[in-house]
Amino acid sequence: MKKIVAVMMSIAMLLCAGAALAEDYAIATDTAFRPFEYTDETGTLVGIDVDILAAIAEDQGFTYTIEPLGWDASIAACQAGQKDGMIAGASITDARKESGWIFSDGYFNATQSMAVAEGTDIAGFEDLKGHSVAVKIGTMSKEYADSLAEQYGFTVVTFEDSPSVYMAVSGGQCAACFDDTPIMADYIKNGGVALKLVDGTANEGADYGFAVFSPDKQELVDKFNAGLANIKANGKYDEILAKYLGE
Repeated sequence: MKKIVAVMMSIAMLLCAGAALAEDYAIATDTAFRPFEYTDETGTLVGIDVDILAAIAEDQGFTYTIEPLGWDASIAACQAGQKDGMIAGASITDARKESGWIFSDGYFNATQSMAVAEGTDIAGFEDLKGHSVAVKIGTMSKEYADSLAEQYGFTVVTFEDSPSVYMAVSGGQCAACFDDTPIMADYIKNGGVALKLVDGTANEGADYGFAVFSPDKQELVDKFNAGLANIKANGKYDEILAKYLGE
């Protein structure tokens, strides 16, 4: 009888250990997408996405690790099963859903806009004819620029991250850039980037969502959604936005 009890206890411990492992998630994010994810002066990964994930994990009782891989690498790692999900300011679109992205509820609505170097004569899309514009590869901003390129006669040049996009404009390689409006506004205000947003260039925008790439990860999406609803209800969500956006 003692042996049977011991075996049953061992099985129970293994099942509990398995459940714990199932709730320890590996999350990927971008490297530099301020104020949503970036490294502060102490070398710590911080940002709206980072804090929202932490608050949701605490609310839902799961543990996780988060790794800043970069945009393309985060997608690839999730698709390969190396990461469970990604939070990186990913806009929820039908095209992405059709290609296998599985999104949470939206947690932030962002438009995309155009920015130019300070002192430039470019005042709108009409002034871009014959010029190059910079965008981050694989983003809604690239799609937005692509949709306007033929009409206004400019060439789209891609880069791996937002800082490289801005450097291409401030350094004179490109005449303008397209990126998510809150990202550019933050870099201009807090990052010392010598750019300015161009009025009247924003699109309708879309919600950001947490994303997984396999139906097997639906439980993680469900936890994210439940936690997001809770932190919105208890005020934690607004506290996080105020911390980074000052609103």
